[in-house]
Amino acid sequence: MSRSRRTSFAGPLRRLVLIGLVLLVAPYVLILLYTPFFMRPISTLMVADLVLLQGYDRRWVSLDEISPNLVRSVMMSEDGQFCRHGGVDWGEMKAVVEGALGGETTRGASTIPMQTAKNLFLWNGRSFVRKGLELPLAIAADFVWSKPRLMEIYLNIAEWGPGIYGAEAAAQHHFGVSAADLTRRQAALLAAALPNPIERVAGKPGRGMQRIAGVVERRARNSGDYITCIYE
Repeated sequence: MSRSRRTSFAGPLRRLVLIGLVLLVAPYVLILLYTPFFMRPISTLMVADLVLLQGYDRRWVSLDEISPNLVRSVMMSEDGQFCRHGGVDWGEMKAVVEGALGGETTRGASTIPMQTAKNLFLWNGRSFVRKGLELPLAIAADFVWSKPRLMEIYLNIAEWGPGIYGAEAAAQHHFGVSAADLTRRQAALLAAALPNPIERVAGKPGRGMQRIAGVVERRARNSGDYITCIYE
């Protein structure tokens, strides 16, 4: 291959490498930028809705404006060790990996920091690539943000139906109340919907979802020591 031809390939390759590095570093810069309370991040799903001209409903509220019932329900449903780990629950992760290697049906081991990192910077769907990017982002977010700030961001970007994002929009859409006024059962239903908010409709729960919400509600009622990083 001639020198001129090698040079013609080198330029685009360098640009691709540079773009890749920028894409890898940008989320960590954004984690720093999102630290102040007045910053209101949007998720990749919200961006996709905008690009597709579908629009979305998200009404940012501070953590103080979200019912503790929802905070407790989401924590006990999604990440019971939220206050105790540094972004990744390595014990749960190890159990999932060992179970998968042993032929067991795989289950999720995502923590709230991991889900927040995925929603803010990555994409839906299971893949080792996404998980490999998600883990260090979750650790960085948990290190930089306080636990209350992390929970605040998560509850303002979580999806609760097509085009419905965040606790306030979800509370208004499904129950006709503000996020601050959610009852224990309403909060438990919203938490139960999070793993699959398109098929699980919090405002119209089936019998199975009611059972799940009942379990979540009991756990939330007894959450006590598990939520000390949010409510002293």
